[in-house]
Amino acid sequence: MLSCDICGETVTSEPDMKAHLLIVHMENEVICPFCKLSGVNYDEMCFHIETAHFEQNELERSFARINTIQYRTSDNRKDNTLQCRMEVNSSVHSACASNLPKISAQSLPNDGTLKQKAFYSENLTESRKFCKSKEKECDLSKIKGSVYETTYSPPECPFCGRIEDCSQDMENHVKTKHANLLDTPSEDHDQPLYDCPMCGLICTNYHILQEHVDLHLEESSFGQGIDRVQCSRDLELAHQLQQEEDRKRRSEESQQELGEFQKLQRQYGLDNSGGYKQQQLRNMEIEVNRGRMHPSEFHRRKADMMESLAIGIDDGKTKTSGIIEALYRYYQNAATEVRRVWLSTEVDHFHSSFGDKGWGCGYRNFQMLLSSLLRNDAYDDCLKGMSIPCIPKIQSMIEDAWKEGFDPQGASQLNNRLQGTKAWIGACEVYTLLTSLRVKCHIVDFHKSTGPLGTHPRLFEWILNYYSSEREGSPKVICTSKPPIYLQHQGHSRTVVGIEERKNRTLCLLIFDPGCPSREMQKLLKHDMEASNLKQLRKFVGNLKHKQYQIVAVEGVLSSEEKVARRQASQVFTAEKIP
Repeated sequence: MLSCDICGETVTSEPDMKAHLLIVHMENEVICPFCKLSGVNYDEMCFHIETAHFEQNELERSFARINTIQYRTSDNRKDNTLQCRMEVNSSVHSACASNLPKISAQSLPNDGTLKQKAFYSENLTESRKFCKSKEKECDLSKIKGSVYETTYSPPECPFCGRIEDCSQDMENHVKTKHANLLDTPSEDHDQPLYDCPMCGLICTNYHILQEHVDLHLEESSFGQGIDRVQCSRDLELAHQLQQEEDRKRRSEESQQELGEFQKLQRQYGLDNSGGYKQQQLRNMEIEVNRGRMHPSEFHRRKADMMESLAIGIDDGKTKTSGIIEALYRYYQNAATEVRRVWLSTEVDHFHSSFGDKGWGCGYRNFQMLLSSLLRNDAYDDCLKGMSIPCIPKIQSMIEDAWKEGFDPQGASQLNNRLQGTKAWIGACEVYTLLTSLRVKCHIVDFHKSTGPLGTHPRLFEWILNYYSSEREGSPKVICTSKPPIYLQHQGHSRTVVGIEERKNRTLCLLIFDPGCPSREMQKLLKHDMEASNLKQLRKFVGNLKHKQYQIVAVEGVLSSEEKVARRQASQVFTAEKIP
């Protein structure tokens, strides 16, 4: 025997069961309770009511009891059981029941009743689904419909349990007694949702969301703490790198400054590499090694040098005398382009030797100036008994002047020491030495150019005024009683022994250069001297373009009181500036 899973009717064979299902269940007409739609199966009718009459059905569904009818097969057919749970509105149930065929008592289960189970659906769509299973023992693949509801029960209030006679009364009861409950959203279906603002997670409870966000904040705070620690470490590392770079830069700058300072020390003879004596011996040895000096000549010169150093007098090996007289003869007999020329008093030329080459120009110019003063009777009182000192002796004389209190700033710059060094001297040291000997002189500083292209025409004008101030006359060559002028510029010094005024009114200085060797200067002593021989002496305005020039001009003899005053004034050294 076979039992129908829908209505419970039993048949004897499978063909009878197929016929039963087709006639009783598949062809049964279902009519819509709202618009009387018919000709569709039960699943399609439920979908129609859900979509077309949702608002009408929703109100009744809020207080209707949901019935579930379960149909089971016999115990020997449990594997093929089809359980169908449906959510049916009471009004729809009643309307549909009136259109369904009545079920006979034979089609009921053994206990003669329909098993019913009411439940509330968690989901509107889930409540409309049918649970279907495949038939293993029949050819039908799906069951399209079911028969429901054979008896009618009065509606019961889902809130308070009150039973009314009809659905209309129940509806009025719910609207009047339980209106506030109808407005409250269902816990299962209308529960509010909360989105996490940080990750988008949906939470059903505010407190859960708060705890979730707190976790985010704790993670963020922990991450920020790590970032702060990392940032602090990065800043510390950057600070250490910067300090290391600064130390390295300062070290490099210090090394560079030290190198430049040592270079300046070597340039100005303050590198403790020895003085005049050491350089003289070293250079003579080099000449011997190169075969340009005989060893006997080396020993002879060494002996002369040692004698000169012992007595402090120059050996005269680099001196050339009589040049001013030769110039006087030349200008008298030649130089037609010259309108007038002024010459200083007689002066000897001294050039650098092996011992002072590269640094002794200041000392050699002082020797030239002193050679002129020793020939002038006006200076016998202050220079009485003096001879031309050698370079080490001049160094000693300057140190003595410093000890007297002259030019303390200059002494400090040269470490209060000149002997045994190759230190350069300039206009200030020459002024200090002459003043200590009571020779009246002053410094004039031509600190910037006064003509085009960096020239110094004012310098030429000042020297012209210096030599031409004694007398004016018609002679072409004027031999003055003026001593030569010490001329200093950056890196070198020379001695001015005269000045030419040409027929075109241009000026030309006559200069003795310590760098010019004796053999060249002796060419000026010839009676047939040519104009080309004067090229080494003549310096036009365009030839002197150094940024700054200083001159030391001798003016006479100082009294003892004037010497003391000048010594006091040299505490802060000042010079006349032009312009």
